[in-house]
Amino acid sequence: MFYTYILFSESINKYYAGHTSDLNNRLEEHGKDKSKFTGQCNDWKLVKSFEFETKTEAIRLELKIKKRGIRRFIESLKK
Repeated sequence: MFYTYILFSESINKYYAGHTSDLNNRLEEHGKDKSKFTGQCNDWKLVKSFEFETKTEAIRLELKIKKRGIRRFIESLKK
């Protein structure tokens, strides 16, 4: 399985979107400052995740989210 996920940091009021094949491990890495952008703070919370059969599908959604704007994408889900 592959995942597209969205994180939110309250301290910097920012969203982050990514994709992975191991969601739990990737979230742990974000919490340990192993990522350039998410290393800015350590209060990242998982907002939403999507599961896919292929890596291509996960990447495709990640790019769609980033192109639209992560905050706008999240807001569109609430409607």
